[in-house]
Amino acid sequence: QVQLVESGGGLVQAGGSLILSCAVSGSILSYNELGWYRQAPGKQRELVAAIDIGGSRNYAESVKGRFTISRDNAKNTLYLQMSSLKPEDTAVYYCYLQLVYKYWGQGTQVTVSS
Repeated sequence: QVQLVESGGGLVQAGGSLILSCAVSGSILSYNELGWYRQAPGKQRELVAAIDIGGSRNYAESVKGRFTISRDNAKNTLYLQMSSLKPEDTAVYYCYLQLVYKYWGQGTQVTVSS
């Protein structure tokens, strides 16, 4: 059974940095696409960043230049490095992997204070 467990969220001041981690059960080498979504209160879940098996990355316009997605296949872990954080980045962040279905983690809260 596929399981994803996020960690690394928390409270940070505007301009600060955080690194989110997502531990994936099994070898992520076999997974085509991994990524992060976020959902702010009252808003729809939105794609933040994705990385495919070849290492190609895709970012939301709002986070380009500030966030970096990476994967460590040896550790079966996905990361999201977030810097220059803004209050509008406040949301619950979910990692996912795409197989036939999309599998989700439980989410981790990121709160950016102004």
